[in-house]
Amino acid sequence: MSATTGLEEVAEPWTEGVEPLARIYGEPMVQLPLDLYIPPDAMAVMLDAFEGPLDLLLYLIRKANVNVLDIPMAPLTEQYLTYVEVMRSHNLELAADYLVMAAMLIEIKSRMLLPRSKEMSGGDVDDPRAELVRRLIEYEQMKLAAHRLDEIPQSERDFDWIQVWVDKSIRHRLPEVNAEDLKNAWATILRQAKLHTHHLIQREELSVREHMGLILRQLRDSGGFVEFITMFDPLLGVQVLVVHFLAMLELAREHLLEMTQAEAFAPIYVRLADGRSE
Repeated sequence: MSATTGLEEVAEPWTEGVEPLARIYGEPMVQLPLDLYIPPDAMAVMLDAFEGPLDLLLYLIRKANVNVLDIPMAPLTEQYLTYVEVMRSHNLELAADYLVMAAMLIEIKSRMLLPRSKEMSGGDVDDPRAELVRRLIEYEQMKLAAHRLDEIPQSERDFDWIQVWVDKSIRHRLPEVNAEDLKNAWATILRQAKLHTHHLIQREELSVREHMGLILRQLRDSGGFVEFITMFDPLLGVQVLVVHFLAMLELAREHLLEMTQAEAFAPIYVRLADGRSE
């Protein structure tokens, strides 16, 4: 009878909640067949999958479906020694840690076989398996924690980083001053000038070029933006303000100064032009 035929004959039907060991022609197998032959070389391949003695012990315990707090030491030690013997025959250096654990299992098994004295039988006796159980529980907790960490998406395994270069040297363009804003600012200056009028009648010759020079010097001394309204002194009278306003318009026409505002209906500011013509 071949191994495949034996697997088909002893394979039990799938039951919910039981993880199958394998699938034969699509049918789940929850128990190994009794007449299944496993060659010794196959054990060495299986040992490569364990990360240490505790990992092998935990595998044997879960495979036997026993409680880790009540480990049957005799069958566990026998199965463990079978695995380690196969490993030792192939790679003695790799089996060193496993041999240490085998010695510990044999010691625990021997201590459990020893008869208890009358004094010890009446009180609480330390279980020889306690230290082994503690190490197995801690190892299983760390193994589960490592599995949860491995499920977290990792860079260059589950996703790739991308970089986007953003040019930060883009010049911020201020909104342009339209004719309506300039008209409203000029009307505000005229209303303030009429409040300070003394009705003094005199003949005065005013020069637009002279006021252009005054405006340029005032802007050069300020070194930056100057509010449009502060460029006009209401105490000088309406005539002087008109000439001063014409001088400012002439400078703007010749691109010697710029008028800007941060947003609509915001105060208007004046500064010297940078030499470029829009």
